[in-house]
Amino acid sequence: QDIELGTIDIATFGANVNGMIIYKNMTDDTEFMATNRITNGLYKVIADYYPIVVGRPSIGKNRKGVIVVDLDNLCMPDIAELSVKLPAEHFFETCNYKNEATFSRDHSAAIVRLICFKDSPYIVLYISLPHVIFDGTAIAAFLNNWAECTRNLNNPDHKLKYPPVNDCKVVKDYFDTVTAIEPPHTKHFKDLGAKSLVKVPSSVIAALLLAAPDIPAFEEQHLLHFTAEKLEQLRQDVDKAQTTNLALAAVLTKTILQANIQMFNSMPTWSYVMFPYDCHHHTEVPMTYSGNLSFSAIAPLESQTVLDGSYKEIAQAIKEHCSKVSSEYAKSLIYTVKNEIGILFQAGISLCNLPDMSYVGLTNLCYMSLYSIDFGYGGPKILSNGYFIHEGMQRIYSNKQDGSIDLFMNVKDDLFEYLKKSDKLLKYADIIF
Repeated sequence: QDIELGTIDIATFGANVNGMIIYKNMTDDTEFMATNRITNGLYKVIADYYPIVVGRPSIGKNRKGVIVVDLDNLCMPDIAELSVKLPAEHFFETCNYKNEATFSRDHSAAIVRLICFKDSPYIVLYISLPHVIFDGTAIAAFLNNWAECTRNLNNPDHKLKYPPVNDCKVVKDYFDTVTAIEPPHTKHFKDLGAKSLVKVPSSVIAALLLAAPDIPAFEEQHLLHFTAEKLEQLRQDVDKAQTTNLALAAVLTKTILQANIQMFNSMPTWSYVMFPYDCHHHTEVPMTYSGNLSFSAIAPLESQTVLDGSYKEIAQAIKEHCSKVSSEYAKSLIYTVKNEIGILFQAGISLCNLPDMSYVGLTNLCYMSLYSIDFGYGGPKILSNGYFIHEGMQRIYSNKQDGSIDLFMNVKDDLFEYLKKSDKLLKYADIIF
């Protein structure tokens, strides 16, 4: 079976999506989150609904990227149970994952670890999967479907309540009805790399991207905690007319720029802010589509303007670029991947913290159905994060314990030392590590 990949799928090749979901055994059940049961549920959901998870990437007909599911050459999941001697509360500050989902080496494309602690009721489910087959919304659906299959292992007639749509044709059919409009950031990166952009024939794009090496994880990670009260205070202080997301982005953008200037002793030309635009939720493509359907909305802001501007003005500038994303912009970005791949590479090398640029890539996962992932033992108590692949990326998780949020930040340790001294940031956030 050949499963065709969409354009946005192949653009993510070499990256992975991962995370840690933390469960607490509130009973004396010795079979709580039992590895064999979790494993059997995974095999069932893959066999019945997600064969793409055990396939291998290749170039198919018409030079399109595909995942080949060959029963004689399956890419089976790597599943293991680990015991950790550290206390559970210390584990998250010291974990160092080298096992990541990959196709490029002769490893599994799906990594699953069930991690238990001595004398602790907590069990961690760690999962790493290739980004080429799932984005954040799609992996949340996959995890919920895996959990549903696990809960119903004893019912051979069970069918998923919301089975996935695995055919990328639904994406093509939708965007065929849309007229492309180039977003401002495309022109920005085109102009920025005007002298160095390389033209690549569209016929070889899939082969080029599927030959990309694995992107190594960036392991300098930090965690900030914002209580609900402090988060609302931040919004009121920045601009009560804006969303919390935009207000937080404004504070992070200016704070990280200031730290960047202190660390490198120079003024960056550009300060970039990236929000994802999730077409799963904003188009007529079925919500249950299982592939990648998220696009980047990027605000290229002049650093001097950020430094001189108020937080309210920064939030408004980010909104102008990142809150007006549409299907028309998304279609243009698909065209860019197919026909002007050099612009994608230019953006990739620009979105980071260096002497010439500062960067905040902010993804809010609070709206995703992660606390509903119930394998038959109740939903998770805590959500945590694996490693990102890019410096500058940040993820927001809701914290069910106190109605707050946790902000995982991938910034260099040296840069974070300057962030820790920011009175503005410390006014609202507690530093966890």
